[in-house]
Amino acid sequence: MLDQERCDGGTFARRLAAHHQQLGLGTMAGRPEKISRWKKGRSRPDRRATIAMADMLGVPLDQAHSLGWPHWLQLALRDDRALIVSPWTPSGTVRALELVGGPADMERREFVITGGTLAALLASWSAAAPATAVLASDRRPLINDDIVRLIEDRLATLRHLDDRIGSGQTYALACAERRLIVHTLRNTSYSTATGRRLFAAAAEASRVSGWCAVDSGHPAQAQRHYLAALRSAGSAADPVVTANTLSFWAMLRYSTGDPAGALQLVDAAHRHAARTGSPRMTAVLHARASRAHARAGNTFASRRAEHAMFDTYERVGPPDDEPACVYWINRDELHGWAATNALDLRDPRRALTHHTAIAIARRTGAHDQPHPRTAALRLAREADAHLALGDIDAAVHTADQAVQTLGGVASSRGTSLLTGLKNKLAAHKTPLVKDFLESN
Repeated sequence: MLDQERCDGGTFARRLAAHHQQLGLGTMAGRPEKISRWKKGRSRPDRRATIAMADMLGVPLDQAHSLGWPHWLQLALRDDRALIVSPWTPSGTVRALELVGGPADMERREFVITGGTLAALLASWSAAAPATAVLASDRRPLINDDIVRLIEDRLATLRHLDDRIGSGQTYALACAERRLIVHTLRNTSYSTATGRRLFAAAAEASRVSGWCAVDSGHPAQAQRHYLAALRSAGSAADPVVTANTLSFWAMLRYSTGDPAGALQLVDAAHRHAARTGSPRMTAVLHARASRAHARAGNTFASRRAEHAMFDTYERVGPPDDEPACVYWINRDELHGWAATNALDLRDPRRALTHHTAIAIARRTGAHDQPHPRTAALRLAREADAHLALGDIDAAVHTADQAVQTLGGVASSRGTSLLTGLKNKLAAHKTPLVKDFLESN
């Protein structure tokens, strides 16, 4: 990331050495080999070099220390720094929304938010200034709730479209929706209520973009979308979009090795979920906590959160009484999470009891058939449980169902899970396994 200075190692080293001396830190060798070793991870800058480099690149020293080397270098990139340090105001939110998204951004490989930075962001978000009315003028015509309703309807369609075709194409559509909303925020006037609905819609568009980035295998970009969504949720002062954004961000955190960060997000989300009056939303948050604890290897805490998840779901009423964004939550989803927890905690037999519960509900018509990606992920995990118990035939049969079910749905998560399962099966040299691997 030192290459962001658009100069070679020798030039950068000389500039840094000169800046080091200007700050009164003494002389410093300006050799390009030093920069090369830092970039390759063979060594890292000492305390004085870090002070000089942070000052030269315009990065606050406390944040450089908080993030650590080399992660703090992301703050030298203007867009990333603005995402983290911009004021938590409506204008700051609009700026943040303009800095994320687009196909090129999906190639980003790094955007690190440490536990300390995450805590600071949550503290800033809790004090965010909500949107207020913007007065009409010749340059900013007044819009009404009809426009916002159309935007909200399009976002609802996007959520369902992702279920059916996967994240690949949906990502671009969600980013386009966010750009449309930002243009509206920039160029129209509105009442306080309409403005907050617009910011809520922007948060949901960013949340959908983040989820699509996760499902497409781009976690760094997903974090940027979730941070923009959280900022927008703060401007919207909307408990539903806030809790939903934090819930999905928590999933990303425990999936990328930070269960403690996930639990921070879940705790913050619970405070807003209580204001939504939605048992489905609260059940999802207990599910996120159970997954985080399972990833951390804490069986007791995971099972306790699971029980809370199922108990909360007993209070669920008609779908129309719940926020539209939790339409996908049903008892099968809960059993699916519990089964995955059991696998993470090396209890494949318990995992299969939950998969059996899903199969019974499906046969009796208790729930609608799951969408292809969801069904394929469940079948792949069920096959993994059979394999862990040594039932090769059942594992192959279920794995084959998973492959056929995923079909052409674009999902990096689904493809990655099936690839890992195939690699495990390859260790078993049976004719059935051989036929499966050759045909898939």
